[in-house]
Amino acid sequence: MPLVQTRGAASAQGFGEFAQAAAIPYIEDVFSCFLYTGTGATQTIINNIDLSGKGGLTWSKDRSAARTNSLIDTVRGATFEITSDDAGQQTTESNGLNQFNSNGYRIGPANNVNASGEDFVSWTFREQAKFFDVLTYTGTGVNRTIAHNLGSVPGCIMVKRTTTYGYDWAVYHRSLANTQYLVLNSTAAAATGATWWNSTTPTSAVFSVGTDASVNDSGATYVAYLFAHDAGGFGLTGTDNVISCGSFTTDGSGNATVSLGYEPQWLVFKPSSGAGNWQMVDNMRGWTANGTGTARLFPNNSGAEVTTSVISGVNATGFNNFNGSVSTSYIYIAIRRGPMKVPTLGTSVFSPNISSAAVGTDITTNFPIDAQFLFYRPGSISTRVVSRLTGVSTLPSNTTSTSYLETASTAAETTATSDTRYFNNTGFQMPAAWSTASMVFESFRRAPGFFDEVCYTGTGSALTVTHNLAAVPELMIVKRRNSVTYGEWFVYTATLGNAKYQLLNTTQASTTANSGIWNLTTPTSTNISVGSDLSFSASPYVAYLFATCAGVSKVGSYTGTGTTLQIDCGFTAGARFVLIKRTDSTGDWYVWDSARGIVAGNDPYLLLNSTAAEVTGTDYVDTYSAGFEISSTAPAAINASAGSFIFLAIS
Repeated sequence: MPLVQTRGAASAQGFGEFAQAAAIPYIEDVFSCFLYTGTGATQTIINNIDLSGKGGLTWSKDRSAARTNSLIDTVRGATFEITSDDAGQQTTESNGLNQFNSNGYRIGPANNVNASGEDFVSWTFREQAKFFDVLTYTGTGVNRTIAHNLGSVPGCIMVKRTTTYGYDWAVYHRSLANTQYLVLNSTAAAATGATWWNSTTPTSAVFSVGTDASVNDSGATYVAYLFAHDAGGFGLTGTDNVISCGSFTTDGSGNATVSLGYEPQWLVFKPSSGAGNWQMVDNMRGWTANGTGTARLFPNNSGAEVTTSVISGVNATGFNNFNGSVSTSYIYIAIRRGPMKVPTLGTSVFSPNISSAAVGTDITTNFPIDAQFLFYRPGSISTRVVSRLTGVSTLPSNTTSTSYLETASTAAETTATSDTRYFNNTGFQMPAAWSTASMVFESFRRAPGFFDEVCYTGTGSALTVTHNLAAVPELMIVKRRNSVTYGEWFVYTATLGNAKYQLLNTTQASTTANSGIWNLTTPTSTNISVGSDLSFSASPYVAYLFATCAGVSKVGSYTGTGTTLQIDCGFTAGARFVLIKRTDSTGDWYVWDSARGIVAGNDPYLLLNSTAAEVTGTDYVDTYSAGFEISSTAPAAINASAGSFIFLAIS
């Protein structure tokens, strides 16, 4: 039978389906990890991935119940489902994913993707050169090649026969010999079989299949998913890698460290030298720096999400594998964390919210939160800081504890089930501990040029730590997470330089720093330096990094006048967040935001270094379109004549 091959959406064809467009893509254009709750009724998932125009694959899984993995792509068409956890054939599910849209897709009431009250995740892969390709073909029963448009040599290929029950998924991976294959719906180790890939390594134009019925039976139909490997093609210069297909071998303790050159947001891995599950983790469901609470799902079985063991930790340049099988080889596919674009609007990366809503109430920020400051307005409780990297709940129905630090305290990191909050793609749910209380939530998204968070482990000596801010940090806040010894919140500012520091948890003026703090080294656009006092051996640390981002944020300084003073931040609609600290003398860390009011009248403020209640009867900071204005009534701690001050403002 002659070759019959189909490709992605019609609009992607013509002069090279994946011809590089004028605008170089970013990972946020082509990949999405999206969390949602089933309704049992038709609902539209808006993940901002163009599936109707560009084509791609959506892979969905119930997190809270045992239901099969559902894979539907634009080449075979909506409603045509295959599952990764069995050897079944393609089925039609009209109540599942039944429409692809320019910004996501629509699902019907099918339990597999939309059971009422259950928690789901979907991973969407858009067709794009040097990232991902989907194609279908009809088998011939003889050795042959199949053309693709990945635009690079595939790092991994997954093939599924869509006709006739009982044929396994075939997986090629570049880290294995071209005579070897894995089975996606099985725990089996890599097997040898020359009839699967015809003992031929794929090229940037074709891949080969042999005569095995799982990949090339005469007259049978197949779908193939192709994943690129370190092919560049993304980012500002078009040279950034966003997907890697590699391997690692665990040591005598079952651990391994993998360097990707970027921080991943999604990872699937599988033992290749022995039996074991395929495991899938991502940063939306909870992939922490130390691996604690990392949530796992399994492409080869229908089981619900598991968070019972430490399995993998993520870092700024790759990931760690913990507690694996001793001296075992694994293969993996990793996808880079986004966003990669520099933000142009403050509202896309920062949101202040006031709430006294009931537990479980959805609070909208319109972006996925990476870190959050939680203020208790009546006072007596220190401001708490939580983040994805240190561990927050991402599943409303579970009891996973949220880890938090307190800005007015040197205390070690604490966990509390009552503080568990649900971070999702568009905001968060009200935590149990603070429901019905008057709260302020300051939410931040990590983004190039604006804000980054780094977790590192001390070595007992000076240490260079890689970050992904893509700019020189101008404000750094570093905290030891496991001890009160040197448990202060150390603050670096570009204004004071690497020979000075301040403490977020105190009112003290700037202090001369020896080499034990910043190692007397100025941070760069790729690294920060810490001395031995911020690098206790085996101790975990967290660092929050801010920079000036045009029109979005301003890290700066000013000299007080004792009179009305306008601070130009380069904004057009004024600041929505202002943090001020005096540096040449004692003074509190003041915080204002637009949710509580930065207006011509009274402006409520809170203090990061204190458990005091919110102060509401003062008019210290006013509106100013280019930034913010300090009034003539402001005290010396904000506007002393000839006093020195630092600030962070966000539009």
